[in-house]
Amino acid sequence: MKNYSKILSETKLRTKLLAILGLAFLVTISFINSGGTGGLPQGDNDNGGLALPGDFEAVVVADSLGRARHLAINKNGDIYVKLRVPDAQKRGSVALRDNNNDGKADIIEYFGNYPDTGNYGTAMRIHKGYLYFSTAGEVLRTKLTPGKLVPEGKTETIVVDNYKRGKYSHIAKPIAFDNKGNLYVPFGSPSDVCQVADRQPGSPGQTPCPELKEHAGVWKFSESKLNQKQSDGTMYATGIRSIVGMSWNNLDNSLYAMQHGRDDFSRTWSNLYTPWHSALLPSEEFLKVPEGSDAGWPYYYYDFMQGKKLLNPEYGGDGKKEGDAAKYNMPLIGFPGHFAPNDLLFYTGNQFPERYKNGAFVAFHGSTIRAPYPQGGYCVAFVPFKDGKFSSEWELFADGFGGVDTIVNTSDAKYRPMGLAQGPDGSLYMNDSEKGKIWRVMFKGDKKSFGTKQLAGMAARKLTSPNVKSPDIEKDNLMKGQLAAGSKLYNTYCASCHQQNGKGDGTRFPPVAESEWVNGDKRKLIEVVLNGLSGPITVKGIGYNEAMPPHGYLQDSEIAQILTYVRSSFGNNSSFISPNEVSRYRAKR
Repeated sequence: MKNYSKILSETKLRTKLLAILGLAFLVTISFINSGGTGGLPQGDNDNGGLALPGDFEAVVVADSLGRARHLAINKNGDIYVKLRVPDAQKRGSVALRDNNNDGKADIIEYFGNYPDTGNYGTAMRIHKGYLYFSTAGEVLRTKLTPGKLVPEGKTETIVVDNYKRGKYSHIAKPIAFDNKGNLYVPFGSPSDVCQVADRQPGSPGQTPCPELKEHAGVWKFSESKLNQKQSDGTMYATGIRSIVGMSWNNLDNSLYAMQHGRDDFSRTWSNLYTPWHSALLPSEEFLKVPEGSDAGWPYYYYDFMQGKKLLNPEYGGDGKKEGDAAKYNMPLIGFPGHFAPNDLLFYTGNQFPERYKNGAFVAFHGSTIRAPYPQGGYCVAFVPFKDGKFSSEWELFADGFGGVDTIVNTSDAKYRPMGLAQGPDGSLYMNDSEKGKIWRVMFKGDKKSFGTKQLAGMAARKLTSPNVKSPDIEKDNLMKGQLAAGSKLYNTYCASCHQQNGKGDGTRFPPVAESEWVNGDKRKLIEVVLNGLSGPITVKGIGYNEAMPPHGYLQDSEIAQILTYVRSSFGNNSSFISPNEVSRYRAKR
């Protein structure tokens, strides 16, 4: 009897222990699923090269997938990436799986043999059990197969765009879904600002702009009907030049989009805008997009420094005139110009501190046309959501993608942020468009104590990082000092043939003034200086046949100074050339 009592007592004790352990297990699982740090993989020692707010870590999930665009994460953590260009086997998508929760992809599968019109794939989204993705000319979908990494369903065409009709540009097709069975697709403008002669100095804008009938807006389609043409959809909003980042916000059941602003203020309207203005303007606009709204392109642009929408110079603007701007859809925030916002994500997870809940992350791909100032963007920003609205101030969340202190040329950047996605545990995934690298960002600190201390480093970086801060008009001009040095070197080594006025001698030596050789391909120009040139050539319609000796004996910095001076003088107005560019092409000789 005593043994029975002892056994009964031990059984009760074991039952209690199991109950306690079971409760602890459930708490742990709940903690993981709700976004706690338990179960999260270890971040890389250097966070994959990224700078992040305090207590955040990043692990590199995969590297060198190819030229990646948007990405999506399934409920089980599987990752799907759309490639800009299909691989050699014509596979335009990539699937990845982490089998052991170390944060690294153990399985990488390329798939998707489907028509990929235009080599400009962009979208990748998961919706109602389907994987939706886009090319330049189609929006497609395939059914995800439960338990399988690579979908086995057939590929269906949802929308077809005959974008090659006439002139075309801005053909990327991001997608978004509402809660009523609708699919949203933008159709970008085929021009910069609807001029009579596109991108030509002084050319006026067309009024009304004929492009607005089929372009520069968002169209609404059925998410499930097959083979829809643009005419089968309805115009949802207009006056938006180019969209690559777009998302539906379930919090207020509204569409939001990031507008890529126009180009070339200084080049086309040098009497009104300096290179400094042209580097910062127009703003990249964070827009809430109500049905029937008009954001004002091509007639208006947003100036974040003045906090106003202003009339474009093609339509009579002078950098100050507001015209009828008040009747157009105003942005929630105007970001600095040419940052290139290529994805938009509303954070709904629980892993990050509360201040990130319902806020917006924006991936800035990075500029190409900010010379003579450092290129800008190449980062991920965050816009807080508080008291029922988005903040008017944005924060720097992730930086360091460029891999260099100052990005002079786009090619200097090691990585360019492209896509954003939220994992089932609340991790934030970010990828790169050049090599196809994926980062997973996780929070490992105390959410309740997270605040100013953890944000201080990125706040300081926003004010000092050359690719993020607004450049000083004098100190950050990368051509400062180069023109004087270049002028001296030009007169020493070049003026005897091309003349001090850059016009050549009219018979033997061609002009560098307003020359297509000078204003054209940088590489070709650098190689001519390095290697010399002989044989017949044509410059400005006139033939020349005099040998030019090589000048490879000059230092990289000297050649850069000469060519920067030439490309900025004698009626030329082209971007500067850096010593790194000269060095790169010298090495390829």
